[in-house]
Amino acid sequence: MIDKLRIEGGHIGYGIRPSARNQGYGTKILELALKKVSEIGIKKVLVTCDKQNIHSARIILKNGGKFDSEIEYNNKIVQRYWIEL
Repeated sequence: MIDKLRIEGGHIGYGIRPSARNQGYGTKILELALKKVSEIGIKKVLVTCDKQNIHSARIILKNGGKFDSEIEYNNKIVQRYWIEL
């Protein structure tokens, strides 16, 4: 479980139900989560998404994510992004 979290879990996770997608909720959720993380003193967070999830990658990039790497894990490609607060 620890390896899974280090590879594809990151510090923050979020999900948007299909009927609420493309309305800015993901961007806002991540923005608010980053604010809370900053308040508790964390300076750098890892956020990941499946390579095929271009919408999640856009959300991460809109919130300052910097692409780090891609890792193959459980027969899928996971993209890793770091956000400095």
